[in-house]
Amino acid sequence: MSAGGAFGGNRGLRPVPPEKGIFPLDHMHECDQEKKDYLDCLKSSSHQSETCRRFSKKYLECRMAKNLMARQDMSELGFGKQAEAEAPGVNESKRTDK
Repeated sequence: MSAGGAFGGNRGLRPVPPEKGIFPLDHMHECDQEKKDYLDCLKSSSHQSETCRRFSKKYLECRMAKNLMARQDMSELGFGKQAEAEAPGVNESKRTDK
């Protein structure tokens, strides 16, 4: 047999997790309420994520506060121009011209 074992591969190297995309699970359920609020919002809005942005932001902020993900500026996570993004949607819903 080879030095790598019966199925090949090097048994001495430990896998390294990716820097982004995977973060620790919330085993202690520290952000369950924020997660529940976000999922409830998605269900009630037919899975339109834009209407639930505030819940998504609160969930990510909770995860960062509890060290369940690396701290990042919210603008790097797509929340930088939230006020500008919400303003056109509000104006469009009040339009009366057709």
